[in-house]
Amino acid sequence: MAVIENSKLSVIGAGSVGASLVYASLIRESANQVALYDIAAEKVEAEVLDLAHGTQFTRSSVSGGSDLDVVADSHVVVITAGAKQQPGQSRMELAGTNVGILERLLPQLLERAPDAIYVLVTNPVDVLTVAARQISGLPAERVIGSGTVLDTSRLRWLLAKRAGVLTSSVHADIVGEHGDTEFPLWSNARIGPVPILDWTAGERFSIDELDGIAHEVRNAAYTVIRGKGATNYAIGLSGARIVEALLDDERAVLPVSTVHSGALGLDGIALSMPSVVGGNGAFPIAETPISETEAGLLAASGDAIRATMQTLGL
Repeated sequence: MAVIENSKLSVIGAGSVGASLVYASLIRESANQVALYDIAAEKVEAEVLDLAHGTQFTRSSVSGGSDLDVVADSHVVVITAGAKQQPGQSRMELAGTNVGILERLLPQLLERAPDAIYVLVTNPVDVLTVAARQISGLPAERVIGSGTVLDTSRLRWLLAKRAGVLTSSVHADIVGEHGDTEFPLWSNARIGPVPILDWTAGERFSIDELDGIAHEVRNAAYTVIRGKGATNYAIGLSGARIVEALLDDERAVLPVSTVHSGALGLDGIALSMPSVVGGNGAFPIAETPISETEAGLLAASGDAIRATMQTLGL
């Protein structure tokens, strides 16, 4: 699919994540038209009105409401609706409630936007990505979880701050589950062209330090949730970035979550690996090199997701 001239993005759910994603998309001009839907009429109408008041300063328009017809003819639909993660609650504990919401919602969305690419942001995102593909019958590349795009941004920010370089100069990915079993691909991590353990501009990184950074990334959401009740700004930006890659047919490499079909020993489960994201959807890079240790961590992450899937009958 080529770059779409009059692109339309619809965001499902006017909570803190959905509203932040719409706001980020308007500012970044991720789509020409942005629509916001929520079942709570007064809430969504207020959010749309507030956003519309600022569109003098953007080149994108915003609309929305509590009628699902607002999503008609969307090119990308981002689903943020779902139960909210509570302090101390794991993402996997949210699974049953949010799969049920998806079962009711997704068929209605498909009626109105049958040709869209669907992006799942609601947690547990990997399990919901599998559920969404099963419910929709769409090919795997058109059902995408936001995965570890945000976690990767957190990792690169921490590494850049420690190394004293621009975040864009750090090349490192978090892969696996968007959750407690995620991990960095340290074997591929670089600052500029330099492998992370060979970086000598200042104090060298140690294995223990890198393990500490990975732990901080895994627990970042819990830290934010304890302090303010939810994570919303960074995931809004991450979602907008994925939307841009899709609508602009960028073929950008992002660690999104898709349902895998055999590569790297993964089959029938969704988790994040570096993927080419463009106008036709997301395609995992099967040639991604990983170490033997990382292969074991990836398998363990897949097992954690599969266990939740089995509990839910997926």
